Amino acid sequence: MATLKKGARITGSERNKLASELKKQYDKGRSIRELADSHGRSYGFVHRVLSESGVTLRGRGGATRSKAAAKTRAKK
Repeated sequence: MATLKKGARITGSERNKLASELKKQYDKGRSIRELADSHGRSYGFVHRVLSESGVTLRGRGGATRSKAAAKTRAKK
């Protein structure tokens, strides 16, 4: 992992290198928040870099509603 000062502007080859590292870790299952914390960057920065790199971002976690529950609610 590259050693970068917190808040330092990252451009060119450093940004490409960081983008590659973030993509690799995100694909292994780490969250954007985890990546932001471990790299000393903001959530928005990591999200933007991943998007610019062509990564397909995962959906948000948490409870999901099943089709059966939706049908039950619709009948009420």
